[in-house]
This record gives sequence, structure tokens and C-alpha cells, in this order.
Amino acid sequence: MTGRICRGQPLPDGSRLNDTAGFAPPVDKERLYRIIDVLNALSEETGKTVPQIAINWLLQRPTVSSVLIGARNEEQLRQNLGAVGWQLGSEQIAQLDAASAVTPPYPYYPYWNGQFAERNPPMV
Repeated sequence: MTGRICRGQPLPDGSRLNDTAGFAPPVDKERLYRIIDVLNALSEETGKTVPQIAINWLLQRPTVSSVLIGARNEEQLRQNLGAVGWQLGSEQIAQLDAASAVTPPYPYYPYWNGQFAERNPPMV
């Protein structure tokens, strides 16, 4: 999530997304672009970069204990470090959660209606 991938534009040269087809499950591109659309909108709203918003969002997830960043250079590292020291609002988190939602696979999908909140506890 470097901010270089946008709906309606070809993937940039050197994008790792181009390389995953041979060794990883296929990417749901519509879901990817839904998330990117929200990240771009929140970037404009907050003045933060797309990577900063993505990392901040992940750090606020109750089931995430750490986030590994893959900065390719010092500038990307500095940008990524700007993800801490502030928090997205609850409405912003809800937008990202909605854009990234997936139906869990069996045997979990029967419980998708929220009966088992411990599988995805609410934000604290």
C-alpha cells in the first residue's frame, strides 16, 4: 500500500502485486480497489499518506499485535513511521472495515452474523 495503485490505472512497474500470481492466491481486485478508494479518500481528509493510514488502521485492530513494514528505502521508512502518534476516528475505521470485509469461509461463515464476537472483537 504505497499509494501507487489506483483504480482504472495500470499497475506500476516493479509492483509486487504483479509478481504474486505464480505463488499466492489470486487477488480480489474489486476488494483491493474498494480499500484503496477509501484509503485515498481518508488520505485527502486527514493529510496523511496512504501507507500511514493503512498502518495506523492495522495497529488499531484488536487482533493485531505488530505490523511488519517493507520499506524499500529510507524515505518509505520515514513515511511509515509517521503512522504512529495519532489515531483514525471510529467512522474512518468503520469505512475501512466495511471496504475490506469478507465472508469467512466454512466453517466460520454460519457465525458471521456476530454470534461469536471473540473471533473479531470490537475496537477498544
